[in-house]
Amino acid sequence: MMSEHPEPFFLWRHLNKLRWVVLTTVFLMLVVLPLVHVYQTYVAAHAYDLLSPGEKRLYEVMETLTSPFTEDPAEDLDAVKGTTWSGTFFGVQLSDPLAVAAQTAAGHGIYLPFLLTALVPVVLTLVFGRFFCGWICPATFLYELNTNFAAWLHRMGVRTGQRHLDRRLKYLVLAMGLVLSAVLGSVTVAAVYPPAVVGRELYYAIAQGGFGAGAVFFVGTLLFDLLVARRGFCRYLCPGGALYSLLGRYRPVRIRRIVERCNDCGKCNAVCEFGLDPLRDHFGQECNNCSACIAVCPTNAMSFVLRLADVPEQGPGHLGHKYRRQRQGSACHET
Repeated sequence: MMSEHPEPFFLWRHLNKLRWVVLTTVFLMLVVLPLVHVYQTYVAAHAYDLLSPGEKRLYEVMETLTSPFTEDPAEDLDAVKGTTWSGTFFGVQLSDPLAVAAQTAAGHGIYLPFLLTALVPVVLTLVFGRFFCGWICPATFLYELNTNFAAWLHRMGVRTGQRHLDRRLKYLVLAMGLVLSAVLGSVTVAAVYPPAVVGRELYYAIAQGGFGAGAVFFVGTLLFDLLVARRGFCRYLCPGGALYSLLGRYRPVRIRRIVERCNDCGKCNAVCEFGLDPLRDHFGQECNNCSACIAVCPTNAMSFVLRLADVPEQGPGHLGHKYRRQRQGSACHET
């Protein structure tokens, strides 16, 4: 018999689909923006006749796509520029908090205008936690596809990495990255931060016709996830993930298990990319509110709530066999 506990808001179950739409859109933007930049360069040079056949085709395609919206592409197409590391979105300058922290360390001082560009991401993180990692990060788009590939390999009988490391490693990577940035006077942490690497390498490949060394590093993170630990880089080594986890530790928007509706099926644990334990109410500061556990739950036992901390472990789900056996044992003991 279904619990009388109120059912979670019905749209929560569909948020994971929306998340994938957002991730796909962000990734496609990082592909399109270099093409826009190249097209703007061609327009500003007024040298169509000097372009190669391939460059002319790009010019014509971009002109066809943009001409209904602008008469001056060299200026008007600047509404969205940059990457998720740092860029401009319809006149608003936004930067990854790690970019600001690393630049502050490298410059040995605070530059207020740049600091303010991280204000919106920081506020959103304080409210929603490590949401950037699950909803915005362009590397997540590729990492989750890599997880699906690993699952396919597993079904084919190929063993993939399932090791568990110390989650505190990424905080060490963050500290070391900021210290090196301060010592060397350079934002060295950007070299090992997947969102920055992906944005940079896509620009190199599309606008300049080749990948840089960062592409080799990123492929290495994919192999690490595939051969060593599922989503291992994000869980154990990502400096940005460490910073977002710290900022979002006391987020008011978090996921909670409704124990009265839970049947202990364990699907929430199986689908969690970050290896958390929703089945036993262990979300913690690592949770990125991706909503995958909400989407997969067959009894609608997961929901978003407003709390500054996770609830203590609530025990077995009331629709599960273990809870029923406990109830029957208690009833027999009382009689």
